[in-house]
Amino acid sequence: MERAGGGLITIKNTQRKIKINRNKTKLNIYKMLEISGYPDFDIGVWFTTNKTIREYSKKFRKKDKPTDILSFPYHDKLKPGQKIVVKEPEDKNLGDIIISVEFAKKEAQEKKLALEKYLQILLAHGIAHLLGFDHKTEKQYKAMQEMERRLLES
Repeated sequence: MERAGGGLITIKNTQRKIKINRNKTKLNIYKMLEISGYPDFDIGVWFTTNKTIREYSKKFRKKDKPTDILSFPYHDKLKPGQKIVVKEPEDKNLGDIIISVEFAKKEAQEKKLALEKYLQILLAHGIAHLLGFDHKTEKQYKAMQEMERRLLES
């Protein structure tokens, strides 16, 4: 755990097959939080296995299969672009992201991307979800893609 600009970025890595550069990951997350206007907010990121993410996907999405990323926003009623109003100290929490590194590695290979780059893309995607963005409709998808693009410019 490390304070970054006032916010707490927590990175947990329980998979052991692929090395994760924690410092670089924290720096990337901090830059994305800065761009999104929340540099002093807390966020948790958990790098795990297909087995673990499958359990969470089954429990929270009712889908019994692994996926690349799951996002759990603290402000779950937030609309895209809506500013978070901080009333209590705990309101400075964006939420948590779970990433299956195993799944991400396979997707990165299919997309012919370096895993490190693909993990950045997933982090941007997860942070966009924590900020209220979604991709259920074409309009939502385009707005989310624009937010991800902005976050990745960091």
